[in-house]
Amino acid sequence: MHILKSAAIAAAIGLCASPLLAQEVTLRFQHFVSPASANPTYFMQPWADAIEAQSNGRIKVELYPFMQLGGSAANQFDLIRDGAIDGGWVIPGYQPNRFPEAEALELPFMTSKSGEEASAAAWDFTQAYLMDDFADVHVIAAHMHGPGIVHKRGAPIASIADFDGLKLRGPSRAATLLLEELGATPIGMPVPQFPEALSRGVVDGGVITWEMSPSLKLDELTDSHTDVAGDQALYNLYFIWAMNKNVYEDLPDDLRAVIDANSGMMASKWAGRAHDTGDIVGRDVMAASGNQIAELSAEETARIAAAGQVVTAQWINDMNAKGYDGAALHAAAAAAVAANRTPAQE
Repeated sequence: MHILKSAAIAAAIGLCASPLLAQEVTLRFQHFVSPASANPTYFMQPWADAIEAQSNGRIKVELYPFMQLGGSAANQFDLIRDGAIDGGWVIPGYQPNRFPEAEALELPFMTSKSGEEASAAAWDFTQAYLMDDFADVHVIAAHMHGPGIVHKRGAPIASIADFDGLKLRGPSRAATLLLEELGATPIGMPVPQFPEALSRGVVDGGVITWEMSPSLKLDELTDSHTDVAGDQALYNLYFIWAMNKNVYEDLPDDLRAVIDANSGMMASKWAGRAHDTGDIVGRDVMAASGNQIAELSAEETARIAAAGQVVTAQWINDMNAKGYDGAALHAAAAAAVAANRTPAQE
């Protein structure tokens, strides 16, 4: 009887221990856009595939688009922190004033039009200034998208005066401050709400990247797309790719090393490069639809940049009032961007 009981206990322990010893892990990562859009296509899925391959199949990363695991895009950070999901894509700017230092990278004309360059700067700036803010999660990558473009119904923007009275979607506090300074009525909203707001006439247009345009059907919902002149972006948006801290720390050393090998600067530049690839595709789709593609003159761009300087000065004052050194943060973001710019080819 004792032998049988001991055998049963050993069998039960064996059933429990086998998966544990195998250390097979499934990580559920969530995002809020179409799986056909640029970051999921060119970064998230290849990243998940690399993790699975380099762990010899011991880690499987499942990607859930459109917030399929629940919650909203705005509370994604908390979902990761609290363990509702194992990891995911976060736009800190969707929670205004919670991560104010990150806004330094989102100020008007701060970054170049290269998502990869901007993302390298984002990783450097994050390491220097933002890790305390994100201490409740494990940051895998910090990145930016490509240049923000003005998409609207009707004719393209030809001068700063054309912003007057337009109701335009903005993704972040810095972007909405700029739109307001230009004379528009900014309406802040996460990207999933943008197409419905356009179709219902809640907004006349908005600012977002080329790469997101096809998945949002902006070839159908808008008529024109306007960029500024030069090599600096009208605005940019800051993201992190992160996972639950306990889930990361509970991985065995060799599997944690697989995550680490696909993290940091290389992953940040990879994510930014994904947006650059998607921008080329997205712009081509908008052009093929017959929509108007426009670029503002250098003179009008300079006027908009001057409005951007007003926004930056306002942001610095706001940060000072919150107890930060706004000018130092702005200077540090600009220095990170400059340090990661590719020298112009002669």
